[in-house]
Amino acid sequence: MHEMSLCEGILQVLEAESKTQSFKRVKTVTLEIGELSSIEVEAMIFSYDVVTRNTLADGSKLCIVNTTGTAWCMKCSKEVNIKKRFDECPDCGSYQLQVTGGEEMKIKELEVE
Repeated sequence: MHEMSLCEGILQVLEAESKTQSFKRVKTVTLEIGELSSIEVEAMIFSYDVVTRNTLADGSKLCIVNTTGTAWCMKCSKEVNIKKRFDECPDCGSYQLQVTGGEEMKIKELEVE
């Protein structure tokens, strides 16, 4: 379950930012997770609760914003939305797609005290 290590990385970012920005407690963390990132949201929520126990983020709320998977179709020269890797182009049916978005996971917003 790589979601656990992702949450440990998020906690490291929160701890580092608490020192530079002088906050004591995290109330809400908003993550942007791409549809093609291979991250299971339920596992992420569970892992976040476990990893943040007894830390500055203990009891904080985890909000997840999903972003669409996008790809460039080499045949019809358009950016298209895709649900998973190796999908066909929804416009022309070609499989010559280059993924351009939806693979990322980033901290979008923090609410702190």
